[in-house]
Amino acid sequence: MFELKIVTRFAAAHRLKMVGEKCENLHGHNWKIEVTVVGEKLNDAGILMDFGKLKQHLSEVITALDHKFLNEMDCFEDKPSSEKIAMYVAKRLQPIIASSGVRVSRVAAWESEDACATYVA
Repeated sequence: MFELKIVTRFAAAHRLKMVGEKCENLHGHNWKIEVTVVGEKLNDAGILMDFGKLKQHLSEVITALDHKFLNEMDCFEDKPSSEKIAMYVAKRLQPIIASSGVRVSRVAAWESEDACATYVA
C-alpha cells in the first residue's frame, strides 16, 4: 500500500450553533486541509499519482469553500464544523480521483495550529 499526502489552505467564516461560548459568534479561520490518498499499484512512471494532478483536483473542491460563509452552504445544513468540512472534502474529491486507481483515506481539517478534525474514509 502506498500513501500520498498533500496540504492546501482556505479562508472562510462560520458560526457553530449550540456549542456554547464564543464559537456561536460569527468568526473565521484560515483552515489547513491535509488529504491522504492510498493505492496498491504504482503506474509506469513509478508513482502512485502525480502530485500536480492531485493538487489540481483538490483545488477544484476547495474553491467552493474559499472565502465563503459556510453556514449558507446547503451541504453543511447550517452546521459547518471542522468534522463536516473534512468529510465534505473527502466525499467531493473521491469521485474526481476514482479513475486514477487511488482513493481518499483521510482528510484532516485544521482550524488552528493546534486543533483539527479528521474524517477517515
